[in-house]
Amino acid sequence: MMAGYGDDPHAVGGPARHIPVLLAEVLEALSPKAGEVIVDGTFGAGGYTKAILASGASVVAIDRDPDAIAAGRVLEQQAGGKLRLVQAPFSTLDEHVESADGVVLDIGVSSMQIDEAERGFSFRADGPLDMRMAQTGLSAADVVNSFKVGDLARIFGFLGEERHAGRIARMIESRREKRPFERTLDLADAIETHIGRAPKDKIHPATRVFQALRIFVNDELGELAKALFAAERVLKPGGRLAVVTFHSLEDRIVKRFIADRADAATGSRHLPEVQARTATFKKAGGGVTPDDAEISANPRARSARLRTAVRTDAPARAGDFSIFGLPKLPDPKLPGTDRPGER
Repeated sequence: MMAGYGDDPHAVGGPARHIPVLLAEVLEALSPKAGEVIVDGTFGAGGYTKAILASGASVVAIDRDPDAIAAGRVLEQQAGGKLRLVQAPFSTLDEHVESADGVVLDIGVSSMQIDEAERGFSFRADGPLDMRMAQTGLSAADVVNSFKVGDLARIFGFLGEERHAGRIARMIESRREKRPFERTLDLADAIETHIGRAPKDKIHPATRVFQALRIFVNDELGELAKALFAAERVLKPGGRLAVVTFHSLEDRIVKRFIADRADAATGSRHLPEVQARTATFKKAGGGVTPDDAEISANPRARSARLRTAVRTDAPARAGDFSIFGLPKLPDPKLPGTDRPGER
């Protein structure tokens, strides 16, 4: 699971075994049964997939990280035809399955990605400033060394909720003229030196910048929004949606999506421009968080939140990003080129 919002990668404690977060609660929400098809949109190390397979259901598991897919081939072979692995962004899940009885999404970076220094997601250990889940396209180093100071400030401010976003962006612009940023510890140390760190500070000064870069490089919020629309299109009537998020930006998107889709606007003679619509989902409870025992066993679970909904028989609606209230961020491509990130 990903380190939650505000976590200090140094404080997590070192490489951790991949532990699926809120597993019992996710299984209760999905209620998988023999003969059903469940889409695991974020396969990772296969924690949810293994549990779903044990229930007798079949799984279509998706991950854009080629390492995750390669590691899952043994499980695929052992599943006797009940598991199909797909290397793709989970936003395209409706391109790989026509209909499903359940969809589960576990949003964010996995423990394996965090713990592997060469992937560049964390500054716990030094590694290349990369952060690409799909291992292609725009890297964090490309963003840091090429984007305008105003664009960097917007990325750090919104995606990282970093209050020193402007100061850090200007420091980066000044420093990269002398020597580009190529390593995780180089960037983390430069931020700490520039901003400082008080003894009472619980997290490293670079934590929110690293979060922002990772989210931007992988278009995580856009991918989540598209995946929710895709889940709406593939879920059968009565199909279950379960989404585990790890910080407020993600949770806000899921909460707004479910609220919008559970709202059946009827129209009115006073508001003739509002078209009648039928709810496409029924909310299945509020946000569920881990208990103290789970957090003690797996500190990375402490910021997790599960939201669930059940599909109605109403036709899927058109995907409208305006329901999420997301601001316009810089285009995820190298400045001065027409090459988008290959995500």
